[in-house]
Amino acid sequence: TELISTPCGRIDKGLIFGGKVEQRFIVDANAGKLAKWLRMMGYDTLFFNGPDDGSMVKLALAQGRTVITRDTEFMKRRAISSGRVRALLVSGDDPAAQMQAAVTALGLDKDYRPFTRCLECNAELSSRAKNEVTGSVPKRVYRLQEQYMQCPSCQRIYWRGTHWAAMSRKLTEFSAASQRQVQGGSQ
Repeated sequence: TELISTPCGRIDKGLIFGGKVEQRFIVDANAGKLAKWLRMMGYDTLFFNGPDDGSMVKLALAQGRTVITRDTEFMKRRAISSGRVRALLVSGDDPAAQMQAAVTALGLDKDYRPFTRCLECNAELSSRAKNEVTGSVPKRVYRLQEQYMQCPSCQRIYWRGTHWAAMSRKLTEFSAASQRQVQGGSQ
């Protein structure tokens, strides 16, 4: 995967979380599957599906977000080329390769805050006691699982089942591949 990013350096806007600057993102619709992967890692990630790239730039400026896109023309905008808005250009159609490129280029941490955001709407999840989800999850899940998280916005309920295990493995793969790439590039 070819990767090009702007020369504007590390993120200078964001929220402090656990002593770190929280990286926040806007993912353009042309790279939309990355939004779920970034949310899975715990990063505040908006999905932008608007017709006007100018609105995406304004939102990135106002909220201190890094734009992730496949649009080479977008990268030529003055706000991007001047470094006022941080942006990352990913290429190709493979979401896994795009995600790997983003993890490496942005120095993302799979252990940042995994599984703390709704994959659908980006809201922060809230813990739920088992008795609070009675009748809201399949009976088999209710029998087997003890921990639940719920989105306060869309009400979606999450638990650590087989999908969670598969997603965790994939995040570990992204992280390991990124470390290999960084170590290989520093020799």
